[in-house]
Amino acid sequence: MKMTRTLHFLFFSLLLSGCWIGASAAEKALTKTAARTEAQRLVETRKAQLRETLVEEWANHEFTNGEYRMRFWDTIYGPKEAPEGGRSLYISLHGGGGAPAVVNDGQWDNQKVLYRPAEGLYFVPRSPTDTWNMWHQEYMDDFLRKTIAAAVIFEGVNPEKVYILGYSAGGDGLYQLAPRLADHWAAASMMAGHPGDARPESLRNLPFAIYMGGQDGAYDRNSLARQYSTTLDRLAIAEGDGTYVHDTHIYEDCGHWMLRRDTIALPWMAQFTRNLYPKRVIWIQDDVLRDNFYWLGVPEIHRRAGAKIVAEIDGQTLRIKESDSPIVLVGLNDELLDLDKPITVFMGDRPIATKRFRRTASSLAQPLNKSAFSLDLPYPVVLKIEKNAALKTGATVTQL
Repeated sequence: MKMTRTLHFLFFSLLLSGCWIGASAAEKALTKTAARTEAQRLVETRKAQLRETLVEEWANHEFTNGEYRMRFWDTIYGPKEAPEGGRSLYISLHGGGGAPAVVNDGQWDNQKVLYRPAEGLYFVPRSPTDTWNMWHQEYMDDFLRKTIAAAVIFEGVNPEKVYILGYSAGGDGLYQLAPRLADHWAAASMMAGHPGDARPESLRNLPFAIYMGGQDGAYDRNSLARQYSTTLDRLAIAEGDGTYVHDTHIYEDCGHWMLRRDTIALPWMAQFTRNLYPKRVIWIQDDVLRDNFYWLGVPEIHRRAGAKIVAEIDGQTLRIKESDSPIVLVGLNDELLDLDKPITVFMGDRPIATKRFRRTASSLAQPLNKSAFSLDLPYPVVLKIEKNAALKTGATVTQL
């Protein structure tokens, strides 16, 4: 019993420090129940640590991220006490952009009253900068992760009911942030924005809405919204029912201001909860790079803008359909497949291995998502799939 407590302490310390360790061949396999209990314990440890580090910033309504500061305003709609299962969180990004601070301050104030969900915490941040791309620069990812973690800890938010929306420059950000952080959201809505170079493929498992004035021709916003919607139509047909769920509204008599007709986005989003464990994932790296996406990951050395990975799970089969990365990391749990049974792993059409992978505390201690603000359960099995052209199978798989 004393040794077990010591091992638990070691694994907690390694998780919080971000260290990576390999599973020992002699390490005892965990049962399904024990693995989930251990995962939940790790998350509770993280929550306790974040409660201490975030309490002052939450109380002061200002988050920090290096040199950047993000002020925010929030209010609760609906019951003051969090409903059973937790309340919703709506993150609402204001317009403005490359303009004097006073203009963006005015847009921030406008965003505070623009939408009113029936239930939940309505959270309106003030952009940390006054640039045209203020919402989709790299600093925003951790600001948003910090927002979710703090809202869960201090306001009883359910992390499966986090929604994001934005108007004008905020809509520009939505086009970028929705696919880039698709595994964070239950649904997303873009209002009157410009897609820039945003690619929609990573939206496969995230409901996404588009609201646009038909006369909003500045920067071709109206025509690009139609094109983006058409692309989502095509992707949905190619991928099948239940994928690329999207809802497009082009108000032909409106310009950049849509007369509040876009407020229907909130009840539309509210019907969805986050799909954290989809059985098929399409991941295209943004120019702001990530280590992980849903249950997939890549080592930092192999992160590259535009790199694509397509992976799927069908029954007890895991298949890496495509990968621009020579190494793919895969997190597995009992939500995705039955870890008490053998799993067959494919790289493309070639089988790599068929074996049972053990749930281990070592795997739990090396999360794919290394963010200090992640409260998602770590995976009891983490695999490393590595391309190797010298082998007949073309790849190898090992458990970390």
